[in-house]
Amino acid sequence: MEQNTFSQQVHAGYHSLPQPDELTTREKEDAMGAYLMMFAALAAGLPLPIINLIAAVIYYFVNKSKSRFVRFHSLHSLYAQIPTTIMNAALVFWTVRNLVSCGESFSCFDDFYIGYFWTVVIANILYFVFSIIAAVKARKGQFYYFIFFGKLTYEQVYRIIEGEGEKQQAVNKPPV
Repeated sequence: MEQNTFSQQVHAGYHSLPQPDELTTREKEDAMGAYLMMFAALAAGLPLPIINLIAAVIYYFVNKSKSRFVRFHSLHSLYAQIPTTIMNAALVFWTVRNLVSCGESFSCFDDFYIGYFWTVVIANILYFVFSIIAAVKARKGQFYYFIFFGKLTYEQVYRIIEGEGEKQQAVNKPPV
């Protein structure tokens, strides 16, 4: 259930963003937990990238009925997990296929494969760093917006279908 404090009233077609002092410790911890779903495959001991995505989907649906703050971070983490999972799954599939078809000669690992491998490594490092930053911010009751996914998530979680209210100054602001 959501609290109906002053800053959560509507303004300009959006729900106001909750301020850090208005959030419970539980809400902050649940929001932070959304970003830690990237470690699900590691915790399961399996190198299957799809496990992280499945964990993020389950976490989103389990926490969907909680506050908008938790829902925002759960959905934000889920959206950010999708491209990383697709890239990782393609790399795993491609590597296994190359190992099976080429054997020990490694002749199938051409420059394109090496380039894709390093692209995936860099994407995973960036995802890891930004997810840790987002988890720390969420634990503090703040928002952190990933490029593209932040605005998309904000629009889905905080947009109001009808009605308007007062505008106010706040620390937590929507993405521009």
